Amino acid sequence: MRRIATDKAPAAIGPYSQAYIHGGVLYTSGQIAIDPASGEIAGTTIEEQTHQCCKNLGALLEAAGIGYEQVIKTTCFLADINDFAAFNEIYGQYFTSRPARSCVAVKDLPKKVLCEIELIAAVD
Repeated sequence: MRRIATDKAPAAIGPYSQAYIHGGVLYTSGQIAIDPASGEIAGTTIEEQTHQCCKNLGALLEAAGIGYEQVIKTTCFLADINDFAAFNEIYGQYFTSRPARSCVAVKDLPKKVLCEIELIAAVD
């Protein structure tokens, strides 16, 4: 296993790693809308927070030497299912290869953010 770490994505806020590669597959921890430069939540709307989640995932993909087109599966968590359409609009700008996806509403997310995304990607 190879740990992936970058200062271009938020540091782990608990006893976990940003991502790992094992067997040619990248597994990321869930990314929330933390701006890695400031350590603060980026934005107050679902659109702003979705952009930041995707940027954080992009930084982990880059650190692994791959891009969004290698993503196989995402799991998305929303604090409010009513945000689904707006979330989907921004998400689709990043995940143009249309990976498999689960998207669920949950009772609460860390730091009271509006969304969280994790992914699995093929590493060539």
